[in-house]
Amino acid sequence: MGTVADNVAAVRERIAKAAVRSGRRPEDVRLIAVTKTVGPELIKEALAAGITEFGENRVQEAAGKVPVFPEASWHLIGHLQTNKAKQAVRLFRLIHSLDSLRLAETLERRAEAEGCTVKCLVEVNVAGEATKYGVTPEELPGLVRAVSALRHIEIEGLMTVAPYVENPEEVRPVFRRLAELAREINALGLPRVNMKELSMGMSGDFEVAIEEGATMVRIGTAIFGRRDP
Repeated sequence: MGTVADNVAAVRERIAKAAVRSGRRPEDVRLIAVTKTVGPELIKEALAAGITEFGENRVQEAAGKVPVFPEASWHLIGHLQTNKAKQAVRLFRLIHSLDSLRLAETLERRAEAEGCTVKCLVEVNVAGEATKYGVTPEELPGLVRAVSALRHIEIEGLMTVAPYVENPEEVRPVFRRLAELAREINALGLPRVNMKELSMGMSGDFEVAIEEGATMVRIGTAIFGRRDP
């Protein structure tokens, strides 16, 4: 692995090429640098390399980083427990992992108390993996309809985590299906629901995800190197 700056440049070049292949502009795809277990020095290097948006898997870890880097925009990309909803509302610009009405109702109460609106993506378990969070494609319309009745939550799109595979072409149908689901939800015309974001693709498969319509890719290893669990 090179320096963080070198890695960011290489990832941005790959993003740009994939965007052009899909008939879009490179700036249509946002790079979310995943900082799980990454220390402050590497985050500073990423900021210096032009990264402005960071993703954290856990609220507790993010709570120690967000105040240190207020110039950055922070995303929650991991599972959110209802007992961490209050912190999440305060810390994150976007929550990628809304996956139940119970969580939505908890976020609604917290957002109302804070006098703010929470922006979320609905996590969809497209591949049906037992080890992954997210609603099924069949459950998605019902959840979105229910959440659209809540006044302090805005749904800005969908998120998925594809299965880990050696050949990213194998998960192309997962990304394609998420894009199809987004179009189906958009057609419902629900209040406070706008399918403008597709958060899909990680270090091993983000180019395929972009070709299938990703507007956000979540990249950790390709920027910061492999990290211990």
